[in-house]
Amino acid sequence: MVKIEAFAVEQVLDCPQWMDKYETIAKYNTAETCCASLSVDDLRELSEDKDSNPLARLQSAKLTYGAIRGSDELRGTLANLYSVKTPTPLPKDNILITAGAIQANFMLLYTLVGPGDHVICHYPTYQQLYSVPTSLGAEVSLWKTDASNGWQLDLKELEKLIRPNTKLIIINNPQNPTGAIVPHSTLEELVDLAREKSITLFADEVYRPLFHNITPMDKEFPPSLLSLGYERTVVTGSVSKAYSLAGLRVGWIASRDPSIIEACASARDYTTISVGQIDDAVASYALAPTCIHNLLRRNIDLARKNLALLETFIESHRWACEWVKPRAGTTAFVRFTKMGKPVDDVAFCEMLLDRTGVMFVPGSACFGGGEEFPGYVRIGYVPETEVLEQGLEALKAFMEDGYEDVPVKKKKT
Repeated sequence: MVKIEAFAVEQVLDCPQWMDKYETIAKYNTAETCCASLSVDDLRELSEDKDSNPLARLQSAKLTYGAIRGSDELRGTLANLYSVKTPTPLPKDNILITAGAIQANFMLLYTLVGPGDHVICHYPTYQQLYSVPTSLGAEVSLWKTDASNGWQLDLKELEKLIRPNTKLIIINNPQNPTGAIVPHSTLEELVDLAREKSITLFADEVYRPLFHNITPMDKEFPPSLLSLGYERTVVTGSVSKAYSLAGLRVGWIASRDPSIIEACASARDYTTISVGQIDDAVASYALAPTCIHNLLRRNIDLARKNLALLETFIESHRWACEWVKPRAGTTAFVRFTKMGKPVDDVAFCEMLLDRTGVMFVPGSACFGGGEEFPGYVRIGYVPETEVLEQGLEALKAFMEDGYEDVPVKKKKT
């Protein structure tokens, strides 16, 4: 029987299902990884086509399974987005719509990986990306990054990790939890190496295109992995993070290799048959040219404004915290210390939540199995600005009257 590790972000030490247990009761939810959520009415306000309603055409429609692989409209819209500034457009049939990126990732890994395979995974990252391959019988090597070099990937280190049976290399770009990016030049080198070894590349791009600290004019601006001309590439994404629509449960798998899409579509028959018609329709509306640009502008502006607030807090509390400033996405990985020693981040998060209602995610428990990243917490800094402002004020008060009670991390003997 397959055994899979408990999902740490959902189950932390003696606090079962961390996010599920606390996010609905937290006064200031700064653990959320999505941009501040939107309603259908909000989307219509952002859209240049305010007279249309994505739900109207469904009022009299029969609620069947709908388009099994996703509507032509949604897949066509996504294909156009992936085809920008690429020599070869991506066909819509090379996209499979899924129930969120979490299903896209699982289905892709379930399809591509098995016993005897070797997988290399960018780290730290979303636990699903390395725990699922392990559960499927693959051996996983972690391609580690650290704050000392800005959480950047080292291609020479990757070369040391590659084996004759390396089947898949996984990256997360932009990255959760650090907010780092894999720059253009690194992506090109990675593609060259993978092509030479005939290794499939998989990029979880769920936080794309929320780039707020680098612009498309920068030569190192990271394109989608699909745009770099290597057929054995596959990416996943969703409308949850960068597009503020987590409640739709719409994600996708896109690949230059149609055989990957066909294999995933066959495997998905054992899980969800299709995405709901309502979810598909609203996602199509949000990603259409009449809406997507205003939607992204809203979220990038929100991320920049809120990141500046968080940076102000960190700069005024350098005696207790440090970070590598995020360049994209919605999360920051911040290290808290006392007299140079990392705090017990689980205890810190629990005490902070209990005394102030501010919710963070403990880094060592959720991203390092309890041993790595001591003192780190993941902060989701793109909720409504007033939530972050009030949360930071409460955190500031805790730092002045309460932080002294937080224990330091004890080393295991």
